[in-house]
Amino acid sequence: MGNYSSKPTMPPSPPAASKELKDPWRPVKWSEKQELLKELEHLKPRLEPLRILVQGPVGAGKSCFINTVQRVLLGRNVSIALESSTTAIQGESFTLSFNPRGPIAKDDKRYNPRPSPGDRIHCLVNIVPADAISRLDDSVIDKMRTIRKKASEWSIPQVIVLTKVDNACEIVSQDLRKLYHSKKVKDKVEVSSHKLGIPLNNIYPMKNYHAEITEDTNVDVLILMALRDIVNFANDYVESMYESSDCIQS
Repeated sequence: MGNYSSKPTMPPSPPAASKELKDPWRPVKWSEKQELLKELEHLKPRLEPLRILVQGPVGAGKSCFINTVQRVLLGRNVSIALESSTTAIQGESFTLSFNPRGPIAKDDKRYNPRPSPGDRIHCLVNIVPADAISRLDDSVIDKMRTIRKKASEWSIPQVIVLTKVDNACEIVSQDLRKLYHSKKVKDKVEVSSHKLGIPLNNIYPMKNYHAEITEDTNVDVLILMALRDIVNFANDYVESMYESSDCIQS
């Protein structure tokens, strides 16, 4: 009776999974830049300078990270630190340094078999690109893990700075304050933790200054959060060396 269609009614398609979390998986106070700067300014390390070893694959953003740190601390644009540079960059109470060459040989006249606390590395910073972490060659990861293993033998604290988050996630590219709401960035943090064996709470996703010539407070806050912890980890390590019974006083 009547002209009714016999075609079955299709159920509605399920909504696409959201790429953004309702609540951040790590809280950030985006207005605390001055407080973070004061924390670093008032830090009185046991040893000066603190020495930070930076390692990472070519193009990961090592030099950009160093430049960004300098820029945030100085409050102005800075000249470029080249990836091949072996010169230490001095801060008020710490040093960011890296050397792309291999380990020094024991028969080298400069080799120091009994380094003082001031001669040692106090924190290892692994620079990893968020937009390429899954595609990094195994040989690169193996080299980084070898250095990390040696650092672990000396109980040197280690962190990952996960750069280029804006390239890895469109949401973050549009609004950096969405960083810790991004499922994609959270996944990248977990992948980098798995590949290098470093705990999640020692991984700091961020954006470096690159082409920008003006200040971005959101970039600054992320850098300062990471830098505060790196400097404190390094200082804690120095304190532990001085407290150790086999420590050689400088």
